[in-house]
Amino acid sequence: MRILASIAGLVVAAIPLSTARASEAHISTVREQATVRDAWLQERLDTIVPALMRREGVDMWILIAREGMDDPVLRTMLPAEQFGARRRTILTMFDPGGGKPVERLTVSRYGLGDFFKAAWKPEQEPDQWTRLAALVAEREPKRIAINTSVSDAFADGLTSSQHAELLSALGPKFAARVVAANGLSIGWLETRIPAEIAAYRDAVRLTRQIVREAFSAAVITPDKTTTADVEWWIRQRIMDSKLGTWFQPSVGVARRGSDTYLEGATVIRPGDLIWTDVGAIYLGLHTDMQQLGYVLRSGETTAPAGLTAGLHAANRVQQKLMAAFRAGDSGNAILLRAREASIAEGLEPTIYSHPIGYHGHAAGPAIGFWDRQQADPQGDGPVHADTAWSIELSATHAVPEWGGQRVAFRLEEDAWFDGERVQWLDGAQTELILIDPAR
Repeated sequence: MRILASIAGLVVAAIPLSTARASEAHISTVREQATVRDAWLQERLDTIVPALMRREGVDMWILIAREGMDDPVLRTMLPAEQFGARRRTILTMFDPGGGKPVERLTVSRYGLGDFFKAAWKPEQEPDQWTRLAALVAEREPKRIAINTSVSDAFADGLTSSQHAELLSALGPKFAARVVAANGLSIGWLETRIPAEIAAYRDAVRLTRQIVREAFSAAVITPDKTTTADVEWWIRQRIMDSKLGTWFQPSVGVARRGSDTYLEGATVIRPGDLIWTDVGAIYLGLHTDMQQLGYVLRSGETTAPAGLTAGLHAANRVQQKLMAAFRAGDSGNAILLRAREASIAEGLEPTIYSHPIGYHGHAAGPAIGFWDRQQADPQGDGPVHADTAWSIELSATHAVPEWGGQRVAFRLEEDAWFDGERVQWLDGAQTELILIDPAR
């Protein structure tokens, strides 16, 4: 079932961004971003939640978190002005059936506006659990989903103490109707509405602009600048651009005579293949990007042909992977299909792609790991339409100009899957970024 197949009406326009340098691009104010994100939340609650509950055969979904210990799903259902659970926050969603709207309530001290209607008055019923139990009994749900999971961290946000208190409050009759909410939690986090996809393009574009700026003579002085210098420059630029980041940027160099990428405080030299891994956050959407550049030697105007060929080999693996997507197939099935197609073409692929969204390594099935190219339990889940992906991989290729040295050409680009095909959010790198010290 495609979650967004029936969505119509409200589509919040992406906030326009300049195509200038990231440091000069317009980033919306916090207040503007809050307005956009709350509009997204309203649409997501009105459309994604009912579709998911009906797909999973669940008529009530209960989310519970205490202040300082958020459930990863509950946190994404809170309005922009509330950063996390307060005291104990309890959200309930009930599908009465018959095509009626899903009822959204909060059994909490603090209300959540129009997103979740307040359903507890402590002055009338001091005990929060008693009120929740009464609300459940009044609605007689047949299947009550809660966020507990052995297999997936994103669906395992209910702490053990809250779990025990919930079951005690529900009593034997309704406790027997409790089920794990894996499909609901993963579906909510992985599904992107059209307005989010539009904004995702801007987030990826901003990330790419920062990488382009980092891979330039304005930042890199060969024989002086270190890989660590560039890492910290990127992180500072992300902060200065009023974006967030979810991991420390990585920068390394492949060099003739070295059998691995050199990182840490390695001094960058002319003739180096330079690589970076960068992730930014804009409007709550996480990007993840790996790009490759080349530091020109004196007299060079382009990179050695063997390095360009290695990049293009990685491009072909990208194409094979994107063509391997099938809605409903597992991540493991897609991995196998992509690897077989790549190897049949004489490529040497290593595929380790993953969903992106409200998290960097986000909810949904993995498609390989850099150190495991066979089926893995984390790749067992199905791939769904309207999801965003990090197309992350490498192709190992011999470089004639480096004496046949084998180099892993690492690329990572962000894309989305509409159920039929995978499309880049902001294009993909097909040529090495040239760093010319003479400029």
